[in-house]
Amino acid sequence: MAQYFQIHPENPQPRLIKQAASIIGAGGIVAAPTDSAYALVCRLDDKGAVEKLRRIRGVDDKHHLTLLVRDLSEIAHFARVDNTQYRLLKATMPGPYTVILEATREVPRRLSHPSRKTIGVRVPENHILLALIEELGEPLIGTTLQLPGDDHMLSDPDEVLERLGKQIELVIDGGAGTLEATTIVDLTGAVPELVREGRGDPAAFGL
Repeated sequence: MAQYFQIHPENPQPRLIKQAASIIGAGGIVAAPTDSAYALVCRLDDKGAVEKLRRIRGVDDKHHLTLLVRDLSEIAHFARVDNTQYRLLKATMPGPYTVILEATREVPRRLSHPSRKTIGVRVPENHILLALIEELGEPLIGTTLQLPGDDHMLSDPDEVLERLGKQIELVIDGGAGTLEATTIVDLTGAVPELVREGRGDPAAFGL
């Protein structure tokens, strides 16, 4: 059965963050709050955990997983960013946006889109998630917590534990999330393209 940590949303307890990071580092999958809906997260470079995450979500390798990073400086390590793209990122992150960018060779091939070689990237505005990334010393890979057959995202940590307690290693209760996912914008073309409208206002990208 999954462990259950209650972590303060504004001042995460270092002891619990360290324990959660240890679970992720050992290959665990964690349900964690974000600045939009709850997400499932695991280590970027853990092939088995990533495959399990995809199975739980019921998605194949053509579904973009999201790279969760601490700040803009980390994005350039994993994605190619030109000056125009950087200005848009600086204006919108951290926040409830996911942007699709061309992946660099630092991204494991199994994580980038198999034909387009792109990756979804975001800087979350959530103290718990940022503390986890900081403790791990590397980005997380994640996906919105919406289970196959559901028409809504999970935002209640108690419901997450009830439904996924036997499939994941940890549920972090950081307060109720929203029922909205991030807004996804594709920045790989000549102009930004709206992929999904969510919590973030697309107008920030001129859409």
